Amino acid sequence: MKLSDKLAVQPTHRPFYTFEFFPPRTDQGFDNLLTRISRLSTLDPIAISVTWGAGGSTKDGSLDLAGITQADYGIDTILHLTCTNMVPGLVDDVLRVSCQPYVNHDLSLYPPRGQEHWTPIDSRFSHGVDLVKYIRSSPEFSPHFCIGVAAYPEGHPDNQTDDDGNFAVLKEKVEAGADFIVTQLFYDADRFLHWLERIRRQGISVPIIPGVMPIQTYSSFLRVVSLCGIQVPSSIMADLESIRHDDQLVKDYGIRVAVDIIHKITGNGGVRGVHFCTLNLEKSVQLVLERLRWVGGSPNMRNKLIADSPVPLLPNSELVVTPATATTNAAAALTSKTTVEVEPPGRGELNNAATWDDFPNGRFGDYKSPAFGVQDQWGGLALSVHAVHPDWGHPTSMEELTDLFLRYLDSKVTSTPFSSSPLSAESQTILHQLKALTRKGLWTVCSQPAVDTLPSTDEIFGWGPRGGYVSQKAFIEFFSTEEVVDEIEKKIRSSGGRSVHYFAANLQGDFRSNVQEDARNAVTWGVFPRKGDSDTDHFQEEAFSIWAEWASFYPPGASQRTTLDEVRRTRWLVNVLHHDFKDPGALWDFLADFYS
Repeated sequence: MKLSDKLAVQPTHRPFYTFEFFPPRTDQGFDNLLTRISRLSTLDPIAISVTWGAGGSTKDGSLDLAGITQADYGIDTILHLTCTNMVPGLVDDVLRVSCQPYVNHDLSLYPPRGQEHWTPIDSRFSHGVDLVKYIRSSPEFSPHFCIGVAAYPEGHPDNQTDDDGNFAVLKEKVEAGADFIVTQLFYDADRFLHWLERIRRQGISVPIIPGVMPIQTYSSFLRVVSLCGIQVPSSIMADLESIRHDDQLVKDYGIRVAVDIIHKITGNGGVRGVHFCTLNLEKSVQLVLERLRWVGGSPNMRNKLIADSPVPLLPNSELVVTPATATTNAAAALTSKTTVEVEPPGRGELNNAATWDDFPNGRFGDYKSPAFGVQDQWGGLALSVHAVHPDWGHPTSMEELTDLFLRYLDSKVTSTPFSSSPLSAESQTILHQLKALTRKGLWTVCSQPAVDTLPSTDEIFGWGPRGGYVSQKAFIEFFSTEEVVDEIEKKIRSSGGRSVHYFAANLQGDFRSNVQEDARNAVTWGVFPRKGDSDTDHFQEEAFSIWAEWASFYPPGASQRTTLDEVRRTRWLVNVLHHDFKDPGALWDFLADFYS
């Protein structure tokens, strides 16, 4: 059933909600997401949505996920679709697949992001409205689809357009045939309500579903806020600042904020439901719904009087029913509820399938988690390179790239394509070693020092809930030539290699390591009251895609593009780990030959 049809018959007194997921980056994460979705489906969302990577980068994963949730679990599923860098023909291919019976015929369309050179885009689609018009003008596609479009209550992060311009764009998309609107997430409820009032005055009457993202961790919150260009009330930022070192308090606070926002925006009757950005996590969303008392039915459900005499009932009364009607309604409620096979608690990681990855730590986290990897709210790389940052310059040589990484370490620039924020306090503790390696052409992109049992609230190294202790092994990750990989292997062999593990890979798929296949390599762990937690660093091929994305902002043949493509083709990404976390200098002693 199309979402527009479901919304049309949804009782006005009963709120609805949708859940948004993105295709996980690993097969294990995909499998775990399916069981997670099956558990969340028992909360009876009106639909779920599956995001879409730029240029169709998640095409197979998005279609597979949408097809499984629709066909196997019976959950109406909305497929996101964006025309960013879509090669000619891909839009038609996706629409034809989406017309199949096993995929629900709801689409949520998003506009292009940035202007890029690296892929020949389909010239028919420069803006989101072009995609709406194309579908609605096609006899092959239009009858099949309910179309949703995006709206940005605080302005689109990539466009410098005033409110009147944004209203005009949104109205054009609706007049072109959009059936509903899903908004960008926000944290200022008053500002959203003011925007909603102005939208309605513009004559836009289709359903508007606000996007809500419960805050999961302080770092992920800052990252998404920065990428989306969201204005956060100063009171929320002040509250978070005081608890930022206690992940459990941050998560609890995020639940309260989400509940408060939803109460406020639904209180006046102008908003009937919300769209949850889950980040592929489940517990916060579940708790928000429980505290709203939306789970299992409407918070406004009222008792009804069953009339026990044949006297005429009050006209249009919702509070009096006949015995026959009461019996029929009760029987229907008991028999129509879909039963979904849910993996029983205790079989998931750490004996708690719903919450085992609630506190992701480190750059990569646990590769089995559906939320694995650093990403934005749609599951893409948490990297905003819609235009080349002026601080990065326009490197045409290896020396200029080395200089960029050194300037970042010296805090002369606040970001690189591999780091969207300034150097952390944790990295500052090993700054001397990082700079020494970078000067030798080993461009460091991720690292951490050894830590031996510090409080989880430690100002620099703490994570997770209060009252615990955290430890971590030292590791360093950098791009280097193959000759450096050869030297590392030689040194490990000569020293026995028991305390040092390494991983190295290149763009061509060559992989070298001294770690047994399928071995699990924990580098960060914590012990908390009534809870254990671990965080596994997983080697990630996506690093090479950053070089490609950076290069894409220069036209073919440009010297900058040639240099960046050469790095992508010839360099190796190397991760070296030392297991002796009680000796903070062990890793750097091992690597001394490479920078002394």
